[in-house]
Amino acid sequence: MNIAYQGEHLLPGQLGQFFIILAFGSALFSTISYYFATTSTNKLDDSWLWMGRIGYFINSISVVGIGTCLFYLIYSHFFEYHYAWEHSSRTLPVYYIISSFWEGQEGSFWLWGFWQAVLGNILIWKAKSWEKPVLTVIALAQTLLSSMLLGIDIFGQRIGSSPFILLREAMQFPILSRPDYLSFIKDGNGLNPLLQNYWMVIHPPTLFLGFASMVVPFAYAIAGLWTKRYKEWVQPAISYSLFAVMVLGTGVIMGSLWAYESLNFGGFWAWDPVENAALIPWLTLIGAVHVMIVYKNTGHSYFTATFLTLISFILVLYASFLTRSGILGDTSVHAFTDLGMFWHLVVDVAIFFIIAVVLVVLRWKELPISKKEEETYSREFWMFVGAIFLALSCLQLIVVTSIPVWNAIFKTHIAPPTNPVTLYNVFQAGFAVVVTLLAGITQFLKYKKTDTTRFFITSVIYLVFSAVITGLIVYITGLYHLRFVFVLVMFGAIYTLMANTKVLADVLKGKIKLAGSAVAHIGFGLIMVGALIAAGTSKVVSQNDTLEYGADFAKGNNPRENIMLYKNEPQKMGDYMVTYYGDSIKAPNHYFKVDYKRLDASGKVVEEFTLKPNSQANRKMGLVSSPDTKHYLFHDLYTHVSMAPIKYDDEMQGDAGHGEENDNANYNPPVPHEVKVGDTIPFREGYIILQSLNKEAHVQNIPMGPNDVAVGAELKVVSHGKSYDAEPVFMVKNGSVFDFARKVDDAGLKLRLSKIIPDKSKVEITVYDQPESKKAYIVMRAIEFPYINFLWTGTVIMVIGFLISIFRRNKELKSA
Repeated sequence: MNIAYQGEHLLPGQLGQFFIILAFGSALFSTISYYFATTSTNKLDDSWLWMGRIGYFINSISVVGIGTCLFYLIYSHFFEYHYAWEHSSRTLPVYYIISSFWEGQEGSFWLWGFWQAVLGNILIWKAKSWEKPVLTVIALAQTLLSSMLLGIDIFGQRIGSSPFILLREAMQFPILSRPDYLSFIKDGNGLNPLLQNYWMVIHPPTLFLGFASMVVPFAYAIAGLWTKRYKEWVQPAISYSLFAVMVLGTGVIMGSLWAYESLNFGGFWAWDPVENAALIPWLTLIGAVHVMIVYKNTGHSYFTATFLTLISFILVLYASFLTRSGILGDTSVHAFTDLGMFWHLVVDVAIFFIIAVVLVVLRWKELPISKKEEETYSREFWMFVGAIFLALSCLQLIVVTSIPVWNAIFKTHIAPPTNPVTLYNVFQAGFAVVVTLLAGITQFLKYKKTDTTRFFITSVIYLVFSAVITGLIVYITGLYHLRFVFVLVMFGAIYTLMANTKVLADVLKGKIKLAGSAVAHIGFGLIMVGALIAAGTSKVVSQNDTLEYGADFAKGNNPRENIMLYKNEPQKMGDYMVTYYGDSIKAPNHYFKVDYKRLDASGKVVEEFTLKPNSQANRKMGLVSSPDTKHYLFHDLYTHVSMAPIKYDDEMQGDAGHGEENDNANYNPPVPHEVKVGDTIPFREGYIILQSLNKEAHVQNIPMGPNDVAVGAELKVVSHGKSYDAEPVFMVKNGSVFDFARKVDDAGLKLRLSKIIPDKSKVEITVYDQPESKKAYIVMRAIEFPYINFLWTGTVIMVIGFLISIFRRNKELKSA
């Protein structure tokens, strides 16, 4: 029996599903057309080429259609659709609605497909003789991405997951079989509290543009092998590879900045498996860029360049498998839940892996692999060595991150490392020593052959100066307390900076073409310096040697690094006197106002500022906190709340106005005071002054009639050196008497204008104050990160270096 469900908006979902089918079909049609255009021997017949283009254009329009329909569902709060219900709610502002668009797997697959569609259209315009084979590969990638959104059953097997599936189809609850089930669905599940941040708006689009860009150099490499243009593919691939590593690298650093600014683990990189999954293909493509440049200039390292270019995109697909298949389980807080696409994702990786392997094997004997070995004192040899170490760094990340995969394949029970951060830090530091040193050494070498005497003299001079500067930095910052390998990384980073600064100085003498690599390497060196000092010498300011906060608190926090602040009670914390003095609420976030006073040796206040860390109490996730940070030129002071007795986000209600909840039980018994204008009312933590009476007071949403009266008491509350204004209202409306209390939460007060006494020219102010036992408090952690700005500055400089290099390579490509 067909049920007539009430209130459902089926048309936009049906239209969106139509666009999904059209996107898949048109991408497949484009793939087939471009394949035959590539293999056709009739060079005068462009019919297959035009069909391939038309198919890709239709796919691009379909992808935009999918996105439009999905955003419309979310923005319109059509909670009959599972995706809209699962990832959004009515309370989300527009910018978080945009974030909820790609919170789920389906939305992020769409985002990936959108960028790939954009890149494909650029290549149709720019690729020229490479269009046919390159677009064959990209259209195939687009076909497989589109298939991830199909959400259809074929022979009992689910293919993809559609964002347009209805809630009643996705979840099996009796209430959802009722015709009027939507009357019970008042709101959506909402956006994950950890993702309610402006970085969620810009970080995923950047990261997925990076992922999508990785297919382009892969497509050129496949096209070169397929059409036997073994040498020609390298030059155009360099430009697109530089773009891909620039964007993906920016996305990765954006993620670390998001973690630093908004998450509460107290740092910018945690070696989470999902973080590693984004870093892995970036490392291999960075290596590929360097050896492609080596091959272009010397003819050496062809196979290494081809291998690293091919494996980089395959590792992007593998990273997608890791984060989306559910295989990481509880080892990552960032991974998506399993949508039943495990084997679908495996097939995606396998298709491109098999294509790459088959082509390399078939063309092996024809590949232009140089038989002559590189000179030891040549730039190409050490760039090759650097690329190998980048690949080894990547391999270590893959092996450890993929422990759940090895367990699934070999039926083993290998446990993840008990202290993964230390393991990754030590291993990756070893690789970083070599890479940073080579980033400097290679700048003093020339392609093919170098004057060894000059090389040794220059290198030794810069090594000695670098060692001296490193010694000073290590002593001043306290890096000597860390493992020696980190001191070596600092030495390598300083050497990178000095060597590439020398090259940059040469740019002023006319060697402008070297600027891109020098600037990018300087940025990389600054990133390493900033990361080492900030992570290695960060200092917990909120030392606590007395209080414990219970076993539950200790499971996720170190009690010795958290102090308790009662409201309006100053406490010494390192060089600061800190006071938690107030709150503000912007649902669902609860902001805590923490006053910092920095004191000199004599106790004099030399600086004062306020930080506002925020939290929300979520029934699923507990207390979700975001820090606030005071930024200085050479260090940051980072503050976040670890514990606070606040309301759950679904309990938040306004405390002011005629809808005020009767919460007198939270206060001491009320104390009435008869006062006239100018009088002072004392209370436990300050005093109240009746400044004036407002005879034209208004209460929101209550219209006043000609015979109605409303009087407001304009009060000034002074507590712990801070002033607050409040205006409780006394009203006579339609012959009835009402009064509207006002709260001053920062002072722990509720105030009422309870009577007007005309014969005494006085009014009665009733004061409710909170008892000591209900006094607000927070438990907070404060950390000082020295020289963190070197990390962020280095990122900007590195991106500028990539841009300069891209412009240079594009210019070379046009003149070729």
